[in-house]
Amino acid sequence: MWLTFLLLQQTPGSSNPILGFLPIILIFAIFYFLLFLPMQRQKKQQQKMIRELQKGATVLTNGGLIGVIDRVEDDTIVLRVKPDNVKLELARNAVAALLGEGGVRKP
Repeated sequence: MWLTFLLLQQTPGSSNPILGFLPIILIFAIFYFLLFLPMQRQKKQQQKMIRELQKGATVLTNGGLIGVIDRVEDDTIVLRVKPDNVKLELARNAVAALLGEGGVRKP
């Protein structure tokens, strides 16, 4: 009797091995929906904004410059910066945001 009780306690139950991996799978799913998916959407929006840059748009660069686009080329833009209307040639990827009138971000 005592021996059979010990043997029954030490015998592992017939559990499904997938249930052991379920918490890990759940954590990866949470990371995907909370971190990776929003980052991918933001990256796509940024690429779309950079593709659609046009002459006359007010932009903010990664370096903090605010100016009006004077000319758009393949991989570069020419930015006119106040107060002396200095023209700077920048890479298109240097544009961080598209601004509206008075430095307000367009929706």
